Amino acid sequence: MQQEQRYSEMNEFELRQEIADLKEKARKAEQMGMVNEFAVLERKVQMARAYMMDPAAFLPGEIYQIEGDPGQYFKIDYMNGVFAWGYRLKGNGKEEALPISVLTPLK
Repeated sequence: MQQEQRYSEMNEFELRQEIADLKEKARKAEQMGMVNEFAVLERKVQMARAYMMDPAAFLPGEIYQIEGDPGQYFKIDYMNGVFAWGYRLKGNGKEEALPISVLTPLK
């Protein structure tokens, strides 16, 4: 049995392959009505995508739109790897971490 490789250990080619595989599994799960499985696979795609991005491009103090959540904005307090820690502007004020792949810079 093959040892599962962490996203942080994969190169860009491997990450792209993993994302393609996950998207195919998610498509099948959605077709079969497996809502929870679909959500888990979508989350994995977001994580893999985060490892293909440059965390240095995300700046503490800046505000970003949350992808797939219209009208939701996130202010970064600090970065830890591919995670942005901060809070949602119209949220409950609790600190949370989001993968940088779900954050879009404001234009």
